[in-house]
Amino acid sequence: MLSAIRNRKAARNGNKIKKLVGLKVDHEPVTIPELFRCPISLELMKDPVILSTGITYDRESVEKWLYEDGNHTCPVTGVSLSSIDPVPNHTIRRMIQEWCVENKSYGFERIPTPRAPVSSFQVAEMLARIVSMRGKGNVEGVVEMVVKIKDLARESERDKKCIVANGSGLVLSHTFEAFSYSQENASVLEVLLSGLTLVLPFDQETMTGLWSNQSLYTIVKILKFGTLSGRRNAVLVLKELLSSDKPKLHEFTMVEGSIEALAKLVMEPIDATTTNASLLAIYHIVTPSNSFDQKKTLITRFLATGLCEKLNEMLVDCTRSVCEKALGVLEGLCSIDEGLDKAYMNALTVPVLVKKLLRVSDIATEFSILILWRLSKYEKSIGGGEDLAIEALQVGAFQKLVLLLQVGSCSKTKEKVGELLKGWNMVRGRVECIESMDFKNLKRSF
Repeated sequence: MLSAIRNRKAARNGNKIKKLVGLKVDHEPVTIPELFRCPISLELMKDPVILSTGITYDRESVEKWLYEDGNHTCPVTGVSLSSIDPVPNHTIRRMIQEWCVENKSYGFERIPTPRAPVSSFQVAEMLARIVSMRGKGNVEGVVEMVVKIKDLARESERDKKCIVANGSGLVLSHTFEAFSYSQENASVLEVLLSGLTLVLPFDQETMTGLWSNQSLYTIVKILKFGTLSGRRNAVLVLKELLSSDKPKLHEFTMVEGSIEALAKLVMEPIDATTTNASLLAIYHIVTPSNSFDQKKTLITRFLATGLCEKLNEMLVDCTRSVCEKALGVLEGLCSIDEGLDKAYMNALTVPVLVKKLLRVSDIATEFSILILWRLSKYEKSIGGGEDLAIEALQVGAFQKLVLLLQVGSCSKTKEKVGELLKGWNMVRGRVECIESMDFKNLKRSF
């Protein structure tokens, strides 16, 4: 059965290739020999390598199996591998190249000779050159070597792991720190940040070079004035730093303009990756376990940028990933009265929060419930009447909260749901609610 599936797939691939080169499909079909097809992808192998079990695979497929998926067995036999380093199968590669040449009229091009994977010796040599040129202040030479390392890291997951394992993060971070002292090194600093994003997540040694006051100042400067790619890479690095070392949060926030630069990346988005990283970095700042006064000061600075209003606008229509992070940041902003007031006065807040209940993810639902619960208590504290309850009920919150009690959620969330239902049930009779047919047969739990 497996053989039949492989043959059908090979025939389809052959037809696709013919169409691409403008050949007629009614020619006699050419089947790729079984020996030339990777057992994992079932495609013609471009870089055949052999494992310790003696079976040949295409390098891209087997390295994904070994290095990305973390397997240490042979994909076909299931036998444990004595070595996870694939060895090039030059014989099979030459046979495939000859077969491609013979079948060129059917659209098969001769596969190029693949580049050999990078070795630890090569990585160490390049890093040593960076250190040497750093000492001499050779900016152009450092840029050249970092670009070369970046290209190698993109070649394959194996090359990337080899680069990371040989201390690239440490060298790049300390080189970044060294060049941060000169205002004339903007280009090399952005290139170094780009290289650092390829060795994420950082180990402790890498972070030591980035947590210095000068490095933090430079990262903030790039966040404010760098190119689009530079700002993107800066926030990716910053997100990693803030999530890994909580005690250092204060040092970053003390850099002039740091809060405003982060908020600007959300207010004026570059791309989805940058927005996600910016929101996560902000989340780590507005929800720390530090003193309330310090947290209040930071949140107030974010509120002054208009971040609360922007988050509500984003939440109207955004991806799941952005939604979860935006709700997390909004919940952090609503941990002080100033943030609650901003959210309470915004016409989008309640409809958006109710909309996200049970529609995005469990964590999005929990954040939404917590914000609604805090807003409800805030409304009572300021004597605001029952406007929030009425608005929430009108957009269908009651039915969703009842369902939340029945389908399950964490105990803390259930407690808050129960409090909201008890308070809003008193108002429900005076409000024309949007009843959903999906919930009409549910039994009330109170």
